[in-house]
Amino acid sequence: MIAVIKADAYGHGAAPVARALAAAGCRQLATWSAGEAVALREAGIELPLLVLAGPRDAAEADELVARGLTAVLHDAGGRAALAAAARRRGGERVPVHVEVDTGMRRMGVPFEAAESFAADTAREPALALAGVMTHLARADEPDLEPSREQLRAFAEVVGALRKRGVAPGCVHAANSAGLVALADLEKDGPPQDAVRPGLMLYGAQPRAELRCELRPVMSLRAPVVALRRVRRGEAVGYAALYRARADTRIATLALGYADGVPISTSGRGSVWLAGALRPIAGRVSMDYVGVEVGDAPVELGQTAVVFGSETAGGPAVLPVEEAARSAGTISYELLVRVGTRVHREICGV
Repeated sequence: MIAVIKADAYGHGAAPVARALAAAGCRQLATWSAGEAVALREAGIELPLLVLAGPRDAAEADELVARGLTAVLHDAGGRAALAAAARRRGGERVPVHVEVDTGMRRMGVPFEAAESFAADTAREPALALAGVMTHLARADEPDLEPSREQLRAFAEVVGALRKRGVAPGCVHAANSAGLVALADLEKDGPPQDAVRPGLMLYGAQPRAELRCELRPVMSLRAPVVALRRVRRGEAVGYAALYRARADTRIATLALGYADGVPISTSGRGSVWLAGALRPIAGRVSMDYVGVEVGDAPVELGQTAVVFGSETAGGPAVLPVEEAARSAGTISYELLVRVGTRVHREICGV
């Protein structure tokens, strides 16, 4: 398992997540950038690290080699920079993985050029081809045929390399959604030596129509810092987007869009408070969210759940997937956008 902990471990904290994964027996991690990987090294993480973005310039190439990091190559420029850095440092050949673009059309070596690129990489005296990978673009959809097409193309490249006598090293393609669907996909691709779970490591569902048993890791909570009565017809918040339809009470939570609550939840999202879902009242502001609570037993200092559970390790009362749907976004975005001023409590590590 190559555990993906890019973007500060999807907002969960890369260093503590890396330590938890290492304690659980994980033997390799992946980051997006060299900077993320260097930060983990400086935090004392010694596990092998795969840098998915590869080197973007000579300075990053030098850093990758100096820190003992494994880069993913996407083009000839990155390969040349890394080979030059390896030669400057001397010693053993530097291991690399090659990404094959089989349909994501974002990064990676284009399918038509991938076989020759990987073979040339294996012949580069300063580098060692340690792996070949691709990335599934649509494995989270009900129709898996696009993913099957990608895997068939990937199998073609891997097979061609082996016919050339080039060992591809570690072969990997399955992300979280692909891993959930792997029983339906693995016959279409080459045998895989590893998988790259990301989102599912954090307990969020990677495929809406095929749910698996996962326990959410992150909960976002906020205290009630004000309570006030509002008469029918009175406005709450910026631009008077909300007007009370009856006499009610508004609870103000100390959390806003600066902390990761999307402004798109204004008037359409909810939080869990006092044992039930309570609608967000008015526009989400930078520092506060108003919630309509009526006569519910809500008091100052009480805690509302923006997503997740009420207690550490407890069941999710408002799953992040549901919170994301009400915001018109995806769970990935809600997890990574939690702001730096939100107090973190790391439990169970």
